[in-house]
Amino acid sequence: MTVRKLQQRRGWAWSIGVAIVKPLLLLTTKRTWIGGENIPVSGGFILVLNHISHLDPFMAAHVVYDHGRMPRYLAKSGLFKNKLLGFFLRSAGQIPVERLSKNAVGAYAAAVAAVRSGEAVVVYPEGTITRDPNGWPMLGKTGAARIALETGCPVIPVGQWGAQSLLAPYSKKPDLFPRKQITMKVGPPIDLADLAEQPRSAASIAEATDRIMTTIKDLVEDVRDEPAPAELFDPKKAGMNEIGNPNRKTIPGEDPA
Repeated sequence: MTVRKLQQRRGWAWSIGVAIVKPLLLLTTKRTWIGGENIPVSGGFILVLNHISHLDPFMAAHVVYDHGRMPRYLAKSGLFKNKLLGFFLRSAGQIPVERLSKNAVGAYAAAVAAVRSGEAVVVYPEGTITRDPNGWPMLGKTGAARIALETGCPVIPVGQWGAQSLLAPYSKKPDLFPRKQITMKVGPPIDLADLAEQPRSAASIAEATDRIMTTIKDLVEDVRDEPAPAELFDPKKAGMNEIGNPNRKTIPGEDPA
């Protein structure tokens, strides 16, 4: 289902990753890519999508790679604590994020630099797997909006569904067979031009975030072919932790998964 050939040099980390991961995805999933022509052929952009499974980064990488680009991720810093895995992730160009920390500013700067250098940066605006009990997108965080307004880059929205059937949220045991249907719908760039022209403010960032999440919700609605809730789920109002497994108590000092 390759739509475009890869134009970039992969490097050793990507070559190993593709050789291992792609055959597994081809074996365990049936994939439908919709609107892939909206992924820019060249130049920096951010891809924003809903978060429903720990498999999401692999599926997002698959659709971006199939359209000729190599994605860079804002990945939680805990993954980089393992020296071998951290070396591999950095070699693949991934960006560590210390969530809910002032050090997340460094990840923001790295993402801005990556976009400005022409990279495709994948961002999950929700910051973690959705807390919505029916898997719909929830309220987003401001990182994607701030990157977009700072760089003026295209913001490419994606609504996806199906990965949660292969690996349920926070499950460690995948349901491999039968093959699961994965559908990803890529929308046209989200128009934030009017906000980019304004002085940066909490209001403009909030409006950009709302446009991003509303667009993603609409795409997910199309993919699922059923109506989404009128309002995005708010985990704070529901008394849930902002990150990590909502069903598991964390040990003090532990980085939630």
